[in-house]
Amino acid sequence: MIKKSLIAILLVLVLIFSLVGYGSNNINTKSNEEPEKIIEKDGALEGTTLNIFAAYGGKDKIFDEFEKDTGIKVEYLGMSSGEVLAKLRAENGKPSGDVWFGGGSDSFIAAKNDGLLEQYVSPEAKYIPDQFKDKDGYWIGVSLVTVNFLVNTDLCKEKGIEIPQTWTDVVKPEFKGEVLMSNPSISGTAYTILSGLLQSMGDEEGWAFFDKLNENIPYYAKRGSEPPKKAALGEVIVGLSPGTGEELKTEGYPIVNVMPKDGTPWWPAPMAILKGAKNLEAAKAFEDWCLSERGQKVLRDNCPRVPTREGIKPPEALSGIKNTKLLNIDFVKAGNERDEIVKKWKEKYEK
Repeated sequence: MIKKSLIAILLVLVLIFSLVGYGSNNINTKSNEEPEKIIEKDGALEGTTLNIFAAYGGKDKIFDEFEKDTGIKVEYLGMSSGEVLAKLRAENGKPSGDVWFGGGSDSFIAAKNDGLLEQYVSPEAKYIPDQFKDKDGYWIGVSLVTVNFLVNTDLCKEKGIEIPQTWTDVVKPEFKGEVLMSNPSISGTAYTILSGLLQSMGDEEGWAFFDKLNENIPYYAKRGSEPPKKAALGEVIVGLSPGTGEELKTEGYPIVNVMPKDGTPWWPAPMAILKGAKNLEAAKAFEDWCLSERGQKVLRDNCPRVPTREGIKPPEALSGIKNTKLLNIDFVKAGNERDEIVKKWKEKYEK
C-alpha cells in the first residue's frame, strides 16, 4: 500500500515539475507546431450519429469540426460529471449514450470501478503522457483544467474590496455572500476543489477551511460553469471557475482571472467510451480525433485549456501556467474516496 502511495506521489511530482519548467516539459510553449496530418473520412461511419454526455466548453463548435472531418454527426446532452455518473449507475450497463466527454476525473475513476466504461487504447494515446490517462485504458485526459477565481472588478471597486489572491482571502468576512461555488456532489470542478484542498491541507485544517468558506457562499450552483457567469453578471464578486473565462472577457464583462497563489486545483479532463455503447466504432473515431494533433488544436481553440498531447502549445491565456503553484493531487485517491467525501460534505453544507 505504501509502495503504491509513493508511486502515485512521484507521478504527480513529475507532472508538477514538468508544468513549472523543470525536467521533461510536457507543455510546449513554442509556436513552431508540426503541420497537422490530413484526417481521412471512414466511409462506413459517415452519417452515423454519436450520442455524447458532455461537460466541456465550446462543445458546439468542437462537434461541428469533428463532423466536418469525419462525417459523423453528434447529438449531445450537457451534464455535469456527477450527473453523468448518477445516470450511468441508474442505467446499469444499458447507457443511452456512447461517449462521456469532459468533467472531473474523480467521476471517471468511480465509473471505471463500477464497470461502466469500455476499455479502449487509441493509437493516438501514445502521444499523451501516462500521468494524464488511466493505466488500463478506460479513460484518457484530453486537456488540463485549472480552477481559478473569476473576479468582478467593478464590484470590488464599488465595495472597496481588494481582488482576492489566495484561498485565505476568499474566506474573509468582507466576502460574505460574495463567493459562488458549484455543488461537489454534482460538479467535477467543485469536487476537485474539495478533494484537492483536503489533500493539501489535511482533513482537520481542510474541513475547518470549508466551514469558513461555507459562510461566504449564498448557495451552491448545479454546474461548474454557473459561478463564473454569475460573477460576470455582478451577482457575486468571486466565481470559482473551471478555466479563465476568456469567452466572458471577450463579451465585455468586467472580470479578471486569478490563479490562487497558495495553490491552484487542477485535473486532467477525461473522455471515455461507455460500456455497452451502441455506436462503438464511431465512439472510437471520436476519441482518436480528440487526441490527434488536429483535434487537440480544435479543443484548445474553442475552450482555452492546456492540451495533453505532447508538442501542442497551450492557449495564450494560459501561457503563464508554468509559473503557477499547482496543488499536488492524487487523482486515484480522489476518485476512490469520492462517495465518502461527498457524503460528509452534504451532511455539513448542503443548502
